[in-house]
Amino acid sequence: MTKNKLKIISICSELDPFAKTGGMADVARSLPKSLKKLGHFVRVVAPLYSQIDKVKHKLKLIKENIPLKIDKSKTVSINIWQGFLMENLPIYFIEEKNILSYQYSKENRPQELYIGVHDAQRFYIFDLATIELLKILDIKPDIIQCHDWQTGLIPYLLKNNYKADTHFINTAIVYTIHNLTYQMGINWWEIPLDKRESGLGELPLFTSKDLLKNVNFAKRAIRNTDIINTVSEKYSEEIMTKKFGNELHAVLKYKKDGVFGIINGIDYSDWNPSTDPGLECQYDFDSLSGKTKNKLYLQKFLNLTEEVKIPIISWTSRLTEQKGIELIKEIIEPILRMNVQLVILGEGAKQYEEYFRKLSKKHPKKIAAMFDFDNQKETMILAGADIFLLPSRFEPCGLAQMKSLRYGTIPVVHAVGGLVDTIIDFNPKTNKGNGFVFTRYDSRDLLIAITRAVENHKHRDTWLRLVRKAMQQSFSWEIPAQKYVLLFKKAIRNHQNI
Repeated sequence: MTKNKLKIISICSELDPFAKTGGMADVARSLPKSLKKLGHFVRVVAPLYSQIDKVKHKLKLIKENIPLKIDKSKTVSINIWQGFLMENLPIYFIEEKNILSYQYSKENRPQELYIGVHDAQRFYIFDLATIELLKILDIKPDIIQCHDWQTGLIPYLLKNNYKADTHFINTAIVYTIHNLTYQMGINWWEIPLDKRESGLGELPLFTSKDLLKNVNFAKRAIRNTDIINTVSEKYSEEIMTKKFGNELHAVLKYKKDGVFGIINGIDYSDWNPSTDPGLECQYDFDSLSGKTKNKLYLQKFLNLTEEVKIPIISWTSRLTEQKGIELIKEIIEPILRMNVQLVILGEGAKQYEEYFRKLSKKHPKKIAAMFDFDNQKETMILAGADIFLLPSRFEPCGLAQMKSLRYGTIPVVHAVGGLVDTIIDFNPKTNKGNGFVFTRYDSRDLLIAITRAVENHKHRDTWLRLVRKAMQQSFSWEIPAQKYVLLFKKAIRNHQNI
């Protein structure tokens, strides 16, 4: 490591625009770019899923048919492909055709990256192959940043299987938790108590599928990493409690001096209504008539009643229980009795997709639902909507509320995790705040917050001041990237003091 510049390897299971299911893909793309702009040596490693178009993304095969010995029971063959996030920032994709990169079912949607029962084997291969890739390419990192459970065996393998390998003698590890609910290939809570592992001891043989599927990747990462960080300050506190810790709170609390939170950012060059090529009309906080044009376009596009005064409430998030859909279902009737429109864009649990599909058919002029998520549809909705709904039961960070502010769409959120770190409850008397926040996870409290937003929308001057202020806030990656550099340097000091 030079005095000020670090050699950083970012390892992730998804990476926008190559493969994405949620916000981690955005972070895995934007944070390395921001670190590179600060002058650091940065490389990214990701799996090459069968869904990734090699031609479209101009990927180049640089190493082929490399034997990878997993354990005494299994050897596989891997290929290494190279792409780029930006100039001088390469991504190395690991391909293993029979398990890691294999498309397991034709019924899987193209964007579905995780397949449950096979994922322990898939990411065991990926994690081990990543370590070997760094040796093959002769990269000796100062920092390896592992994103979420899919990379969780890397800290364990480096501290155990590779502890005598001088290649990594000066390498510190930072384990970044994006969502502690996900700890392994299957749901941790579905494993019988007597089969839940401690995160200690040797890994089972690769061919012992019934044993390997019970390995808790996240727990092994937490036990073996130099530093743990979450994607908001509040979430780093929450995960050390029983309520939010998903049975790992005790392990995390034991390492509390090494647990930190850094709020995510968004890439303002990507999320910018004044330059967004996918909008009907580009606009900024000084030209909000453009937002009105986008609203009328959205209503026409979705065959909703075309009326500027009707507030559009939007949802552009995954359709999962975590995001608060059960609360919305409890109050959908009083919401529909308001003079509002509801626009849904999301993918996830089939029962929620079916729920909103039926609802939109029943109220075609008030509700529109789309389930083929992409960035262009997301910004079309954010540009046209007035209110953004994210009543999550828990939310490690949340990028969606930051994007909504950027596009002048005012969030309604639950006071947890990254939401409480970024959204301040609006007070029309003082004009302080940038959204509407409810503190108790209760459908009635959510309804009150939505009602407050709708009532404030009726006061045009007050609402426009709120929108302008929201659009002028900055949640870029500039400051978080600098905080990550400081965190990486702390991890290096911790590693050196072991």
